[in-house]
Amino acid sequence: MAKRKLKEEDGPAIPADAATVMLLRPCLDRGVRDIEVLLVLRNRRSSFVPGYHVFPGGVLDPEDYEPGMERFIRCIDRKQAARLLPDMSHPEKALGTWVAAIRETFEEVGLLLARNKDGSSVTIGTDEERQRLGFYRKALIKGEMKFSQMLEAEDFVLFGDDLHYFSHWITPEYLPLRYDVRFFMARAPAGQFAVCDGVELTNLSWLRPAVAIADYEMGQIGMVLPQIITLEELSRFKMVEEAIVSARERHVPTILTKIIQLDGRDVEVMPDGSVFENRPPVYPQSGHKK
Repeated sequence: MAKRKLKEEDGPAIPADAATVMLLRPCLDRGVRDIEVLLVLRNRRSSFVPGYHVFPGGVLDPEDYEPGMERFIRCIDRKQAARLLPDMSHPEKALGTWVAAIRETFEEVGLLLARNKDGSSVTIGTDEERQRLGFYRKALIKGEMKFSQMLEAEDFVLFGDDLHYFSHWITPEYLPLRYDVRFFMARAPAGQFAVCDGVELTNLSWLRPAVAIADYEMGQIGMVLPQIITLEELSRFKMVEEAIVSARERHVPTILTKIIQLDGRDVEVMPDGSVFENRPPVYPQSGHKK
C-alpha cells in the first residue's frame, strides 16, 4: 500500500508507545567530578530524526508485554507498572515499557541491564560471554528469537528497580511519525562495553551532559528537544547516585509540545509556553498546524 502524507483534516497520528534509557556512568577523565551519558547517532537513512543523537531505545513489541513475561521480572509487577504509568494507552502494556527499554538497549548498543538468578549483574567481558551474548543480540535484531527465549535460556532476570522513570514525551501532533516515549535512567552496567548495532545506529559517544549541550549549541551534533531538555537537567548532577535519587523522587508529567510558526520560522513550544526559537525542530515537516 502506498504511503500518503498526513493532512490536518486526518487528525493527529496515533503515537507509538516507546521507551528510551539514559545510561549514566562516572566521568572517566581523572580529576573531573561529573557524569557521562551514552548518546547514539541514528542512521542517516532513518525515517525519524536521521543523523541525530538520541538515547538508546525503541518501540514496544507485543512480545514485551505478552502473558507470562512477568516471570522474568523482579521488583515490579503488572499492577505496579500500570500504577506508575496511569496514562498508558493500554494498562496491560505498562510492564512491557520496562522490558522494551532493556531489550532495545541490548539490541542497539549491546548493554544488558539484567541479572543472574542469584542477583549478581550480568557481565559480557570474556570472549565466551561476548560470543554467546553476541549470538543472542544478532538473533533478536533479525527477529529470529524472542527476548524471553534468551532470558529463559540464560536464567537471566530483569529487575524493575534498575530502571528509574524520569520523563514522558509525546511527539508533536500533525507529524507523520509520532512516539509516546517513556524516558528511564539507569547505571551503565559494569563489565560490559557499548557497541552500536551498525544498522539503526552508526556511532555512539559517552559525553558529559554539559559538553553534549555545548556541542549541540555549536552545531557539532544534532538533537531534538526531549534530548536537549533532558541533558540540561542531567547537567545539574555530578554523581550518578545523585541523579538516581532525584529520579526516584520525581513527579513525571506528560510533555506534549507544539510546533508553530513565529516570524516565518518553525519553533517548538513547551506546555508552559516556553518557546525554543534557537532550537528549531528537526521533525519531518508534513502538514502540521501553523
